[in-house]
Amino acid sequence: MMIQNEEELRVTMARIERFQRWLLEMRQRVEPRELLLMASGYRLEIERMQAEVLDYLLYPALTASRQATTTGGQPAMPQVTL
Repeated sequence: MMIQNEEELRVTMARIERFQRWLLEMRQRVEPRELLLMASGYRLEIERMQAEVLDYLLYPALTASRQATTTGGQPAMPQVTL
């Protein structure tokens, strides 16, 4: 899903921070080999969300164009991912 507005941006950035805190906690509690196995899913999700944030921040015209296309020119309802 692509970030459509500032609220979704805020929620996504908060999720990234939460996932990073979980990784830090795991890093302090588990053996290095276990960490690699346990953390891979979190890492992939963080990387995916970071790419969405960068797309939203770096390509505002593209974001506005996609939003208008997907909503027929009407403002989109915010979709918040938790």
